[in-house]
Amino acid sequence: MIEITNLTKTYRGGVKALNGLTLDIGMGMFGLVGPNGAGKTTFMRILAGLLRPTTGQVIAFGHDMNTAHGRMAAKANLGYLPQELGLYPNLNALEFLDYMAILKGVTDGGERKRQIHDLLEKVRLTDVAKRRLKTYSGGMKRRIGIAQALLGNPRLLIVDEPTSGLDPEERVRFRNLLADMALERTIILSTHIVEDISQSCNDLAVMRAGQVIFRGAPGDLIERARGHVWTITSSGERPNGGLTLVSTLQMANGVQYRVVGDPPPEYRAVPNEPSLEDGYMWLMQDTVSAAEREGIGV
Repeated sequence: MIEITNLTKTYRGGVKALNGLTLDIGMGMFGLVGPNGAGKTTFMRILAGLLRPTTGQVIAFGHDMNTAHGRMAAKANLGYLPQELGLYPNLNALEFLDYMAILKGVTDGGERKRQIHDLLEKVRLTDVAKRRLKTYSGGMKRRIGIAQALLGNPRLLIVDEPTSGLDPEERVRFRNLLADMALERTIILSTHIVEDISQSCNDLAVMRAGQVIFRGAPGDLIERARGHVWTITSSGERPNGGLTLVSTLQMANGVQYRVVGDPPPEYRAVPNEPSLEDGYMWLMQDTVSAAEREGIGV
């Protein structure tokens, strides 16, 4: 459905946000994860038609987004929820969605009313539809953002850092909402929160320094860390020696550290079953180590 080939984006001053990114994305929920500065938001903005790549090609639904006609055709099938959605605080949800629907070309009044009603039901905001948006909580604002992105029934939904700043309960609700919507469209979920990917996606890519360094199922990334995940209990001295610290837990007999890497025997490390977060941390560590061995900057 979406084919990305050798995509690059270089900003003024020679800052390279994307560096030869190649990726195919099909139906369902697709996770895009990586550290801040990996190029995820630049990639999302190019897919949404808001940025032009320096070089490379994006084919969305058979349309070449390097052409004006292709971008217009692709945008007709696109919904986008950016990391920071600009809302009109003095409008209520009904007024805001009606305005956004008109901008998206839903010109028939009856059709707009039907879509807005259905979407408010879907995101569970019907009861507060007449409240001004400035009174909404962070989670409610993210849900109205999803509603506006779904106006026009797009085939592709792009969401950038959708759970950032949400409390744990809202994060779970939001992930479940996206999972339900993925049954009938492609959703690209871009985040640096690995847990959001593990609970939502069966296909993912990991980005670093503008490139894809892993593509596959979450289980494949977990398996990469097998044999490299350990628990070390210490009286307080933090483990070092090239280990990556995943978590710290205060215990009655000391401090328990969960690490990825290859600890020396004196640490008396206990092997652990890997998680997706462990797999991600091991991939990051292994990628940096490989680049350092080859003398490549990361």
